[in-house]
Amino acid sequence: MRFSFKAKNSAGQIREGSIEATSSDVAVQLLQEKNLVPIYVEKQKDVPGIIKDSQRLWEGVNLRELSVFFRQLATLIEAKVSIITSLKAVGDQTSNAYLRTIIREMVNDIEDGMPFSGAMAKHPDVFKLLSVSMIKAGEISGNLQRSVAFLADNSEKNYELNSKIKSALAYPSFVFASAIVIGFIVFTTVLPKLTNVFKDLNVEIPWYTTVLMKLGNFMSSYWWAIVFGAIVVAGMFIYYIKTEDGRREWDLIKMKIPIIGNLLQCVYISRFAENLSVLLNGGIPIVRALIIVSEVVNSTAYESVILRAADEVKIGGNMSSVFARSTQFPQIVSQMIKIGEDTGKVSEVLQNVSSFYSQETDRITRNLSSLLEPILITLLGVGVAILVFAILVPIYNIAGSI
Repeated sequence: MRFSFKAKNSAGQIREGSIEATSSDVAVQLLQEKNLVPIYVEKQKDVPGIIKDSQRLWEGVNLRELSVFFRQLATLIEAKVSIITSLKAVGDQTSNAYLRTIIREMVNDIEDGMPFSGAMAKHPDVFKLLSVSMIKAGEISGNLQRSVAFLADNSEKNYELNSKIKSALAYPSFVFASAIVIGFIVFTTVLPKLTNVFKDLNVEIPWYTTVLMKLGNFMSSYWWAIVFGAIVVAGMFIYYIKTEDGRREWDLIKMKIPIIGNLLQCVYISRFAENLSVLLNGGIPIVRALIIVSEVVNSTAYESVILRAADEVKIGGNMSSVFARSTQFPQIVSQMIKIGEDTGKVSEVLQNVSSFYSQETDRITRNLSSLLEPILITLLGVGVAILVFAILVPIYNIAGSI
């Protein structure tokens, strides 16, 4: 059990913290053995597992909260504040209940003698392998503040990049979703009423109007089946892309989508170069750094190439030779990395690669709405034209028969 305590030391200073003990009496005895005079000792209330799981599902920890966590932690450590005090201060500031629970557990583990990196490693859903490795390297080198600052910069860049992509895709996604909803409403409510007029007048109806009439009647009668089917298909699709084969296939499909594929390539290369440079600057061996980056690049296609590069480096080869044979990496990237390998400045070259592709990502995201807008307008125009044409032709036939 863990107990919170408040005690005085031999100099009369107040000390607060927590201690692991089998009972409150044992906790008091342990404090006295440390020349502390207990003022109070009380058992800490553990967060039940079900509550913690619900917090994780409901809130989780997003990139913005993670970047704020590392930035505040780096600032406090730079000010020579102890890691335990720093974590407690950051935990008190966060509004995320799940992150606050995780920080409290890490504080308890560190007070029990566990290193900071080990405490982070117990929460892989919050702290990825890259973060744990960087902190471990900082602990070994004695420069923890530098490692935390690296992670703060890295998290902020990833957050900014994701925000730009989401902002660029927000408008096209809204237009596309609105078109689907409006089309569904038209086919289930408006179109059946119009086509009933054609049936009552008993006029000749073109085949394409007949198809739309049957489709409208079907959707009007079985709209619930269509909605249910759409939900099932969406669920099956999400389940499939979460499997290993499905994720690999979906990653390849995304890379072949016009415009989006170019954007994703820039994102993946920028993420690869930025994270690998950070790890190398943090003193992580290159093979270990490549393995870590393969897990955080978030693309199975790039992950396999990076892992092949790690295997090549293990046997004394160069990672640039693997990238040169890959279609995922442009030739300019492999050539720049080769220059870095030849000159012993791989980290600096990777920073330049990351900077270039970050700028390319910014350029594409700025122009993404204007690039997708003509495509959306064309698709919507074709859909509206088909619908209007199928309705107007029978109306003209009716007018001509009067």
